[in-house]
Amino acid sequence: MFSKSKKTEENIDLRQKEIFEHAQERIKEKKNLYTHFLFYLVGCVFFIILNVLLDFGSEFKPFELDWFVYAVLAWSFFMMIHTFRVLLFSKFMGKAWKAKQMTYLVEKQQIKIAEMQQKLSLEIPKEANTDKNILLDKTNNSEINN
Repeated sequence: MFSKSKKTEENIDLRQKEIFEHAQERIKEKKNLYTHFLFYLVGCVFFIILNVLLDFGSEFKPFELDWFVYAVLAWSFFMMIHTFRVLLFSKFMGKAWKAKQMTYLVEKQQIKIAEMQQKLSLEIPKEANTDKNILLDKTNNSEINN
């Protein structure tokens, strides 16, 4: 008698499922970022050990800097991009932004379709009954057969 309707429960369940899936997605993104950061640290240390302690490529010094400096700088740039994407852009361009863009693009497409239909209706009058239209019209064929 005082129970909630099933539709409300289903909507809550769908909303909770959506929140749960979003949380799982964010956790996966952050885990990948932390894994990338770990590889970044290990890789940078490896490059420094390789160049400084093992003298690998020690004679290669573009612009009077060791080669590992450029490798670390390049990897730092990509690490920074990955960090910004996970921590900043996912908030600015998250689910709400995606939904807003989807709505905007669908409305824009519907406006274009309406304009094309209006243009088409002006070019081809609806009342035109040619032999070809009569042959293609199934309602006229069914009335003739009866």
